Amino acid sequence: MAHKAGFVSIIGKPNVGKSTLMNVLVGERLSIITPKAQTTRHRILGIVNEEDYQIVFSDTPGIIKPKYSLQESMMSFVNGSLTDADVLLFVTDINETHDEDDVLDKILDRDIPTIVLINKIDTALQEQVDEKIAYWQEKLKPVSIYAISALHNHNLTGILDHVLELMPEHPAYYDKEDLTDRSERFFVSEIIREKIFLNYQKEIPYSTEVIVKSFKEEPLKNGKGQMIRISAEIVVERDSQKNILIGTGGSMLKKVGTEARIQVEKFLDSKVFLELFVKVIPDWRSKKNYLKSFGYDN
Repeated sequence: MAHKAGFVSIIGKPNVGKSTLMNVLVGERLSIITPKAQTTRHRILGIVNEEDYQIVFSDTPGIIKPKYSLQESMMSFVNGSLTDADVLLFVTDINETHDEDDVLDKILDRDIPTIVLINKIDTALQEQVDEKIAYWQEKLKPVSIYAISALHNHNLTGILDHVLELMPEHPAYYDKEDLTDRSERFFVSEIIREKIFLNYQKEIPYSTEVIVKSFKEEPLKNGKGQMIRISAEIVVERDSQKNILIGTGGSMLKKVGTEARIQVEKFLDSKVFLELFVKVIPDWRSKKNYLKSFGYDN
C-alpha cells in the first residue's frame, strides 16, 4: 500500500477552538489553550504517524488585521501554513459572522480542498446548526462540513479519515517518532505563557513574552531519576506591567511559577525546578530585532 503524507492547515478567527481541535486530533496537548483571544502566536506542528501515513497538522494564530509587528509576524505564520497546505481545516464558531472577512479573503481563491468545522455547537439549537451548514455550503463549497464540539470531543470521528483520503502519496516529511517540530524548551515557555494568560487581565498577557534561558538536566541526589533546572525570563513592555506581574511580595509570580512547574513536570515526566525572572523591554512587540530573536521571523 502506498504511503501518504501531507500538511493540514487549521485556520480561523481568534478564539474559535482551533488549538483544542488540534490537541484532540493529534492526541497530545501541544497547543496552549485559554479563554482569551490570540493565545496562539506561532505555527505549531502536530504530527500523526501510522505505518502507511503521516499527517502534519499546523495550528496557527487566529486571523486578524495586524496592528503592530508581532501581529504581522503572527499572520505570516498563517500565510506560510496556507502555502504548504494539502488540506485546509477551516474552523468557525457557530455564533460567528463573516461579513467582509479577512479569513475568507485568505482562503476563497485558494485551490486547496477545504473541510469546514462548525465548532461549539453544544451551545446551539439544531435550527442554527442547519442554517450555518447551508451558509458555508454556499459560501465556500467545501468538500465537507462537520458540526462539532472540539471541547466535548463531539462529532470528530471521521475527520481524520476524510483528511487522509485527501492526502497525496508521499514519503514521510518527518521522522516517524516525531510528534512535533518544536523543542521541549519551546513548550516550557508556552506553558508559562499560558499561566500568565490565565492569571492576568487586560494588556498584561499580550505584552508578555517568555524566554527559556537555561534548561539543565541533573541526576537526583538519591540516584533515582533526574531533575530539570529551568530558568525563564518573562519580558514585559513597562515597569508598571512588571510590578503587576510580580504582585505584592512576589505572590503572583510565585503562583504562576507553581502552576507552570506542575504542568511542566507532567509534560516532561520529570521533577522540575523552575525559576522565573521579569525583564522590561520597552515596546518589544514593535521591534523587529527583538521579534526575530524571540522566534517570530517566519
